[in-house]
Amino acid sequence: MKADIERASEAQSEGEAVVRRLAMTAEEIAAISDFRNAYRKPLCSLARRIRLLEPMFHELADGRDPIPESAARALAELEKSLTAAKDLLWHGSVGSKIFVVLERDNMMKKFEDVTTQLDQALNGIPFDELDISEEVIEQVELIHAQFKKAKERDEMPDAELYSDLLSLYNKSNDTNLDPSTLSRLAENLQLVTISDLKQESLALHEMVFASGGGDPGENIEKMSMLLKKIKDFVQTQNPEMGTESDVKPFLQDRKPKVPILPDEFRCPISLELMKDPVIVATGQTYERTCIEKWLASGHDTCPKTQQKLSTTFLTTNYVLRSLIEQWCEANGVDPPKCPIQSNNPTLEHSHVAALLHKLSSRNIDDQQSAAGELRLLAKRDAENRIYIAKAGAIPLLVKLLLSTDPRTQEHAVTALLNLSIHDNNKTSIISSGAIPRIVLVLRNGSMEARENAAAALFSLSVVDEYKVTIGASGAIPALISLLSEGTRRGKKDAATALFNLCIYQGNKGKAVRAGVVPLIMGLLKEPSEPMKDEALAILTLLSSHPEGKSALADAQAVPLLIEMIECGSSRNRENAAAGLLNLCDNGEHQFSSLAAAQSCGAMGPLQELAINGTERGKRKAVQLIERMSLFLVQQHEAQALAEASEGPPDGSPAHEQRECATPTQDDDHGEHVGLLAAYHAC
Repeated sequence: MKADIERASEAQSEGEAVVRRLAMTAEEIAAISDFRNAYRKPLCSLARRIRLLEPMFHELADGRDPIPESAARALAELEKSLTAAKDLLWHGSVGSKIFVVLERDNMMKKFEDVTTQLDQALNGIPFDELDISEEVIEQVELIHAQFKKAKERDEMPDAELYSDLLSLYNKSNDTNLDPSTLSRLAENLQLVTISDLKQESLALHEMVFASGGGDPGENIEKMSMLLKKIKDFVQTQNPEMGTESDVKPFLQDRKPKVPILPDEFRCPISLELMKDPVIVATGQTYERTCIEKWLASGHDTCPKTQQKLSTTFLTTNYVLRSLIEQWCEANGVDPPKCPIQSNNPTLEHSHVAALLHKLSSRNIDDQQSAAGELRLLAKRDAENRIYIAKAGAIPLLVKLLLSTDPRTQEHAVTALLNLSIHDNNKTSIISSGAIPRIVLVLRNGSMEARENAAAALFSLSVVDEYKVTIGASGAIPALISLLSEGTRRGKKDAATALFNLCIYQGNKGKAVRAGVVPLIMGLLKEPSEPMKDEALAILTLLSSHPEGKSALADAQAVPLLIEMIECGSSRNRENAAAGLLNLCDNGEHQFSSLAAAQSCGAMGPLQELAINGTERGKRKAVQLIERMSLFLVQQHEAQALAEASEGPPDGSPAHEQRECATPTQDDDHGEHVGLLAAYHAC
């Protein structure tokens, strides 16, 4: 098993290394800028989407949970695709301007390949196994959807620029050169200074040879001649070439660079940057004021799809709003302000009242959409949680926990979870009779609803008196089922809720009788199990309960705990020591646990922990060493008494036999004899 743990540790280290490399590559991509005009739009879009993946890498780097081997492999594939994207962006930034335009087909093929790689890599990431927030998952899923759409679009570069350059490239002589064409090329390719032209010449040679296609010599000659034509024209138009004034003829009419607004951020109605994006029933997003005017004018269809709207309810698209704010910050654009929500609280309050009215309706669509928006509003900030609760939403949401519509039920339990974050709301939720219904969702709801029900119980169980109420409601067996069969996130929610509930002594027996011990033992025996920390924490709590001690002794937990003391993390080593100390304390299994610890060679790992462990770990280790040393002394004395009662062999004097059996200060255990009385007094 030690070899398995070492392999798991290596896999964990590899996962951490992949995340570090991903974050570094994303930072390198963020530093690439000044893309060539011909490909500015697709290059900017690609770079922006990759930058928006950075929060995922940061959360993975900061997360406490180890990265599973399967997830590490998927992230390694994402690393390969990011590296390919970085190379493409680099060529588009510092590569030859002439080459990338003339090699249009090859460039677009590279775009297609990179986009496909990113799509496939993101599709293979098991988000449910990773320790990242729902907000980041939603953001990554939106970026993933944008990559899918980008595969379907044919974003060709500037057709006029390509046509002008190709025409000039194919001319064999300098006759009949159109000055307006040369002017456009110099302007659009930004070849207006001696520095620009020298840099282009170097980049051109590098890219032609690196491409490896066709005859490099012939390609360089033709492209160099093309560059010379542009240079001659620029020098003819600007005799002061090379001075500070040489740029003026070309730049005096140029406008400052304005970042290209991604299509996803434009309202389909106004085509302007959205300030307050909202989602309609068809899933399309619009600027709130625009779609409200559309609906107020009597329309009942989606402007983009022309589908009939099942409801006119609007849901704020917080994920897209966050992406817009990040894009504005990255491009130096003032973020859009939303006057409706920030400056008109009366309208916001009336909006909440309208949502509560829909919660009370018999229309399932209205109930679902209203519960969904309350879920998002309650997630957003503390003020919303206070106001929504005061407005009377909690009893209505509790009723919807019995909804036959799975999505409505999921929204309702998640809204209650978000509301429970505010301490004052916990009492209202409990007094509304929510606990039995949350447990019902925990047993029978969709997987996401079950996960959020477990998280809600964890949040409510922070209050000690509610631990009793929740434990008496039958929640513990349902949590154990989720711990057994849930997703990684679901298992984590179940484990944290179980841990909190088992702090109350009365719930420990319930958990043991519900079969939690074999389950957590199974989790602890898996080398790469990401739930080890939580499982061990629960085991430590149960080891202080008589039924828990008995179940753990029957499950032969002692060897596993000693292995954790020897090979685990700092936190796990101290928890394992605490659990072992509980098992070796007073009780019917005390001596069998001490004997098992002795036979497993516990003394060495405990001595090492007593020197190098955490403060709590050191204390537990010292106590265990004393317990085991006293146990050994007692075993020696019992053996000596047994031998003495049998009588001296071969007529030897009885007192001589007694002297041999009595430990002295020179004996290995002599130093512990003085502690024996204290041991018997315990």
